[in-house]
Amino acid sequence: MFGSIDKSKGLLFCTYDLSEIIKNTQDAMRQDIEKLDGNRLLNTPPSDLAAYYVEKFKIDPIKLLRDDWYANTTEIQVDVRHDQRRYIRDMSKPALVPGERTEVRIPFEGEADLFYSQSNRMTSNPPRAVVTGNELILRYESPADTPQEVRPLVDRELQNIEEYINWQSPLIEAHNSALSSLALQLIEQRRDRLLAQSQRASALGIPVKRRDDAPKTYAVPTKRRNATPSLPPASSAQFLPEPAWAMEQYEQALKIMQDMAIVMERSPGAFKSMNEEALRQHFLVQLNGQFEGKATGETFNMEGKTDILLREGDRNVFIAECKFWKGPKAFGEAIDQLLGYSTWRDGKTAILLFNRGVETSTVLAGIDTTMKQHPNFKRSMNWPHESGYRYVLNSKGDANKEIILTVLVFHVPT
Repeated sequence: MFGSIDKSKGLLFCTYDLSEIIKNTQDAMRQDIEKLDGNRLLNTPPSDLAAYYVEKFKIDPIKLLRDDWYANTTEIQVDVRHDQRRYIRDMSKPALVPGERTEVRIPFEGEADLFYSQSNRMTSNPPRAVVTGNELILRYESPADTPQEVRPLVDRELQNIEEYINWQSPLIEAHNSALSSLALQLIEQRRDRLLAQSQRASALGIPVKRRDDAPKTYAVPTKRRNATPSLPPASSAQFLPEPAWAMEQYEQALKIMQDMAIVMERSPGAFKSMNEEALRQHFLVQLNGQFEGKATGETFNMEGKTDILLREGDRNVFIAECKFWKGPKAFGEAIDQLLGYSTWRDGKTAILLFNRGVETSTVLAGIDTTMKQHPNFKRSMNWPHESGYRYVLNSKGDANKEIILTVLVFHVPT
């Protein structure tokens, strides 16, 4: 990101152009994504890869740790030949007198080279200091017979330095905020190219030989502060694309089930005595009306029986579980049950919770807390809904297979 710097003069914030550094950083991320093994990229969830690149290419701004600063003073010989208050006959030679040097050291967090990067604002008198490791050092020398008051000089210089740091903040924040969407865009563009290339290669009908030197496994990442992040764990085995249910069809199935809530509200007497099985049958009737009889109930799948299953050919494309709300513990068991049913082909799932007599806020809070504590929880999705949530979970036994789970709450008349 940064080149070599002459730090001997101590002049800060004027060596590099911060805008150019940001552009170069984004270009470096683009090149990194293009160089990544194609199967490695296809076998890793795009969101996980994007998070890795955000961590790798974000810029950590400077933060001075003023509470941890310290100072020390040492005896030195001070050259006073340029002191106009003294008569020095030969200016070509040092005129040394006893004196002292005061060093004020301020620890900092962030990238040290930002001290040499100029934002879009500056003054005609940039600050001076020495940067060593993670410390900013201010040095002041004075003869013993005319000592100077150091504290006002320190305060003034630090105020100047912090002003320059604040001028950098908008550029750095804009860069860091844009990294995630930029990384996802670059990853998806390359995924599309690789998948199209794979389809063309398959159409040839000729076996493709795998490189003998291709990496086969990747280390599990260990997150450490101020260290280069590790790629998410994934195989680089040949990626085999599988059919996926389109999000619009998933949303359509969920809308059909949400519309059942309106039916329940309009005909409370018809639903007040129904159990889970009877309620499930009503949902199956509606789904089969829209998806040509492909929805089934109590179908054996993987480790047990799932309540609602939609299939396309021999592929499971949608799984839903129907449960009455009986508290967080029972809801956690329902999540485990759903994950036990789901195979690697099941990318879209739902849990339909029937609620009788419990405050909605209590149920929703219990759902969100239980889900985020589940070992397979990966992240929440932005899905504005007054009676539900949407999450991404790891598939059981494979951290790189993601399952979308939508949880919907239905109020059943008592």
